[in-house]
Amino acid sequence: MIKRIHKAVFPVAGLGTRNLPATKSIPKEMLPIVDRPIIQYAVDEALNAGMDEMVFIVSPYKSSIKDYFDKSVELERLLQKKQKGKELSLIRSIIPEDTKCTYVVQEEALGLGHAVLCASEVIGAEPFSVILPDDLIKVKGKGCLAEMVNIYNRTDGNYISVENVPRENTSRYGIVSTSNNTGSPYRITDIVEKPEPEDAPSTLAVVGRYILKPEIFEYLERTKTGHGGEIQLTDAIKTLIKSQHVYAYEFEGMRFDCGSKLGLLEANVCYALEHDELSSQFGNFLKKHHLN
Repeated sequence: MIKRIHKAVFPVAGLGTRNLPATKSIPKEMLPIVDRPIIQYAVDEALNAGMDEMVFIVSPYKSSIKDYFDKSVELERLLQKKQKGKELSLIRSIIPEDTKCTYVVQEEALGLGHAVLCASEVIGAEPFSVILPDDLIKVKGKGCLAEMVNIYNRTDGNYISVENVPRENTSRYGIVSTSNNTGSPYRITDIVEKPEPEDAPSTLAVVGRYILKPEIFEYLERTKTGHGGEIQLTDAIKTLIKSQHVYAYEFEGMRFDCGSKLGLLEANVCYALEHDELSSQFGNFLKKHHLN
């Protein structure tokens, strides 16, 4: 019987150096896309995929993510007093009341693999999902993770989302090698971390969505530190492939690298043009100033 996935892990302890100086005091996941922080889009995607427990791997130095998802009694009281019903509804709808939020402190940033390993006690012996909020993925329907969960529920296995990237960009990503090219999901036979274009086995790049079985923790514990003294998740998956099926799911949609300044700007423009209240005015502004 296939075990249901209901926990999502969010590694959000990184320093966000590509978005400095804004991220000196604000976690990159709290930077806004129009009127909501990046982390909200990631949590909404998890909720749409059926997750009911959110596990945040956080830095010991910043508390704003926890503050954002916690109930703000003082603010709600003020909005009620001023009869700002719309605004009150907005902050009360940030996350459903029956959704559990767990915060695990990563004392030192030792890589994505280490961040996922920090969640092992909370996850236990269950399959789980991982979402990297930096990778804002826009698809039709309920979202990329929901599509991956649907496939998992039919076929079991471990799943990684991938994006077809230009060959000249392979050195920025983990690149998968697959045993078939007949359509997604592809059975992964190997993962190569940041290969040069001439050495890349394909142009399918690993991006920030995973469905993993709990055995991954055993491999992470045995994974040696690599470049920069970090434990790489792809290294553990590379070993996992030898004993379990791991598949690459190629989503259909757009990905914004919100860990970069350009990606953050692109996401804001795209989402602003589809915003219920702002799309018309924002579109007119762009036309007026010949910006589109």
